[in-house]
Amino acid sequence: MENLFNLQVPEKILEIASEIRKAGGRAFLVGGFVRDVLLGNTDSRDFDIEVYDLEQESLLQILKSFGRTDIVGKAFGVFHLSMRGLSLDFSFPRTESKVGYGHRGFLVETNPKLTFKEAAYRRDFTINAMGMELPEMKLCDPYGGENDLKERLLRHVGPAFSEDSLRILRGVQFASRFELTLTQETIELCRTLSLSDLSIERIFEEFKKWLLKPGKPSFGLKAFLDIRLENYFPEILPLASSFENLALLLDKMFEVRKEAFITEEAKTELAFSALLAGNAFLKNKQADEKAKIKENVLAFLNRITNEIHLIKKVPEILTVYGELDFETIPADAVLRRYAVRLDGLSTLCLLVFSTPEHLIPNPLYAKEFFERSSELNLLEEAPKPYLTGKMLLDLGMTPGKEMGKVIQESFELQLNGEIKNANEALEFAKNKLAISI
Repeated sequence: MENLFNLQVPEKILEIASEIRKAGGRAFLVGGFVRDVLLGNTDSRDFDIEVYDLEQESLLQILKSFGRTDIVGKAFGVFHLSMRGLSLDFSFPRTESKVGYGHRGFLVETNPKLTFKEAAYRRDFTINAMGMELPEMKLCDPYGGENDLKERLLRHVGPAFSEDSLRILRGVQFASRFELTLTQETIELCRTLSLSDLSIERIFEEFKKWLLKPGKPSFGLKAFLDIRLENYFPEILPLASSFENLALLLDKMFEVRKEAFITEEAKTELAFSALLAGNAFLKNKQADEKAKIKENVLAFLNRITNEIHLIKKVPEILTVYGELDFETIPADAVLRRYAVRLDGLSTLCLLVFSTPEHLIPNPLYAKEFFERSSELNLLEEAPKPYLTGKMLLDLGMTPGKEMGKVIQESFELQLNGEIKNANEALEFAKNKLAISI
């Protein structure tokens, strides 16, 4: 393992660590890099370095000899070093004391005299409490993080975990990203905590990491359910009466999304549509139940995000998704109207492809749905009216409500397939004007 770390750590970092050692200090690579390399991620560039037994001014002088150095958090002991091809953060070990409400209610003090074990005790999970002492590449693992990774377990470090309730959601997204299972003692501790002190921005970021970062979202769902977070987020429902079905959909969604060429916004809309898909999978598609889909989905989204595109699109995607019978492809007129509602059908198609196969009576449904949507040019955008206001003005029509009615009537016929091009739309308008005269 030491050879593997040697291959991954840039020589410049080792040189800086050697200078820190000469000055009487100790340097450790901490956090994500150590965890990622132990997991076999040889592309990790997450270099965070913690410095012990050295004063801030001494470290600053060493760093200045290697490149441009900025103090980005002197009170917290954080220095940023920029060199050619490298951007590094150096920090000092610190203690945190809970003194108030919320995530800002902490008194933070740097203390370079702490031992690595004492400093790591403030971290959330054992897999994030490891360090690699430089330049020797010696693994420091006071709380058994390496073994937990081997056992595919996610375990909290100590009682300080409960001081920041965001760590509950971090547990969910770490479980998803690294395919880990929460230990029973961590589950029990998480169940005692409340998310009520968290801002929607912090909650939303953790949900996005769960659903969008590489991993296996079903592991995140298992952690979510183990902690009983469905009691806090009751809008996340089982799919066709089963959370196992929802887990299958989430994992398939991740695989489908990897192969799709869609925008980042569309990826996020797909991810949250998948998470909330249980709201749409109703057997009885009555009007009041369609309204309930939007009501539930909006209730969830309004609690975790201010992103307008999600609030606008996800409830509409799931309402349409709930109208599908997964047996017969909707008529062309219906598909065109779906595309108008959703600004294109690509995200809906991906959600259909993600649906567990045993829930779809027609095994060719997803493929046929996609192909017909593509043939009608409905994937990337909604149909646009052939008939325009300018065309009506050129015919001598006066601007006003009547003009809008004519355009809408023409557009309805276009969606039905009865008007196939601009010339036919123009002929329709001429006939309307002739009748009105």
